[in-house]
Amino acid sequence: MSRKKLFLILVAMSSLSLLLHHGSQFIWTMKTIKVECNTQTTPLSKSSRPKHTSIAFLKTHKTASTTVQNLLFRFAERHNLTVALPFPACDHQFCYPRSFSSRFVHPYTMPPQIITNHMRFDYTEVRHIMPNDTMYITILREPASMFESLFTYYNQYCLTFKRVPDGSLETFISHPWRYYRAKDKDSMYAHNTLTYDLGGDKDHSATDTAYVKDFIAQIDSIFSLVMISEHFDESLVLLRHLLSWDLEDVLYIKLNMRAPNSKHHLSNDLAVKIRTWNWLDTKLYDHFNATLWRRLRELGLSCVAKEVQLLRSMQDKLLRGCFGGIPQLRPAAQIKNKELRPWQPSSKVDIVGYDLPLNASYLGKEPGLKSHDLCLKLILPEVQYSQLLLQSQSLRYRRNHPKHVLPYNRVGMVHKPLSHKKSFQDFPIIQYQSGIKARPMIGQKSSL
Repeated sequence: MSRKKLFLILVAMSSLSLLLHHGSQFIWTMKTIKVECNTQTTPLSKSSRPKHTSIAFLKTHKTASTTVQNLLFRFAERHNLTVALPFPACDHQFCYPRSFSSRFVHPYTMPPQIITNHMRFDYTEVRHIMPNDTMYITILREPASMFESLFTYYNQYCLTFKRVPDGSLETFISHPWRYYRAKDKDSMYAHNTLTYDLGGDKDHSATDTAYVKDFIAQIDSIFSLVMISEHFDESLVLLRHLLSWDLEDVLYIKLNMRAPNSKHHLSNDLAVKIRTWNWLDTKLYDHFNATLWRRLRELGLSCVAKEVQLLRSMQDKLLRGCFGGIPQLRPAAQIKNKELRPWQPSSKVDIVGYDLPLNASYLGKEPGLKSHDLCLKLILPEVQYSQLLLQSQSLRYRRNHPKHVLPYNRVGMVHKPLSHKKSFQDFPIIQYQSGIKARPMIGQKSSL
């Protein structure tokens, strides 16, 4: 079959998929009126089970994953849990886009109970360092809106996007194979990024339907929950019940957002072409979006709606206390506290953030240092929060293991960082073997 015929077939399938995607949201909304609550599930009920604290969250790109990461960081601090953090040579990601290796984890953050920084997923390696009872969670986003965000965010980094003569998304998606090179640096941002993050083959042939079926089955068998960013609050309800957490544990403020002038409107025709180009991601999203709503039905859609309403009410209370109301989004340069300025990928994209008033009050607590710190952590950008956790966990490790201390400076970095190759292969990494039974392996092409 020619590439052109295959493309037309995929366009038709993507159009149908997009219609079903939008239609399903209306259908489920109507069904919430008819479903009664499960009597054993109420929004404020305290579970008889202890809170689950062993969590591996695969942080995917441009999916609201930074907001999930932030609530996991805060949960870890409240409960004195160890978060796996990258070795300094990896920056704040686990040497992405390389497949994850346990050698990329900083030894002062081992053995961890939570792992959540960006990585390319390799289940064998993650399992190697995590406890036996770890819950695996990730989040997906509708492929068209996600790709628009990727194209804007990485426009100055990804060689594929830089080849587009006028720099427009429309030009690229009309003839993607003119500009895309699978072996380019950062090519994972330009084609099936979700599939790549999950450890799959982003460039697998579109004619091999068995591949995507097997890949989805593997993810289904490993991940206890796949959240959907378009239904973020509903996903948090499932997360809370899965982990036996309190509603306060899943409160959040949206992070790492673009300013309105950095967003691109998508026509239906453009969305269909994007979903066709990212056909693997589209299959993944459609499957797990349907799975999410099936699980919400099992919980009781009326109960879910009530819990979402309560969550949003608590969010309002949180915002009133910390910010005096809905916080004003500011360009990074206008944020007075430099530690709260989010990273800017290029001059063509504005990533906005927040300032924090001095009289912040966290959920009714008296204004003061504790309230201010709790409110500040809600809006602390990913890079700064990762650095803060590395500092605090390094100090704890050095107190508990004085004979295994490395020469660190004040900001938690090795004085003389080794080369990439040497730092990962020759460094005396602490090993933690979980001993969990073998399960399907993601991140290994031979297994698919």
